[in-house]
Amino acid sequence: MGRTEYYNDPAAPKANTLIPASNLLVVDDNGAILLQRRRDTGQWALPGGAQDIGESAAQCAVRECLEETGIVAAITGFLGVYTNPCHIVEYTDGEIRQQYENTYIGRPVAGNPTISDEADGVQFVSPDDLAQYDIHPSMQQQIGDYLAGSYPYLG
Repeated sequence: MGRTEYYNDPAAPKANTLIPASNLLVVDDNGAILLQRRRDTGQWALPGGAQDIGESAAQCAVRECLEETGIVAAITGFLGVYTNPCHIVEYTDGEIRQQYENTYIGRPVAGNPTISDEADGVQFVSPDDLAQYDIHPSMQQQIGDYLAGSYPYLG
């Protein structure tokens, strides 16, 4: 399923759903951040996705990280709640979703970066090299909040 992201775009369609999602910002022992290149947009992002019934937001973050990157991670902290009503994601099936993401901080405990059905690239990236990657502004905000120590973000 394809998707189009709108970020602070007055031409964005009106949202028709609000679904909780969780991201996991995984940092290795060298301070590098785990990123995945999304197959649907081609942009680099933190692993994350929609929460399933029967799981907590934290469990969702860990599950999504494993599914999308091959990395088993342990949560070490909480980065924030990101609910920008001007971040809209339109899916080809007609769903138009307003952003609602709980983002956790974690560390890798097992696995190796591995591509998946959702990611055609997975790697740990040094903060000094982040500018070389096409990262969506919403992900840039979350990574920036982490690097600046400006968390928890409650917006």
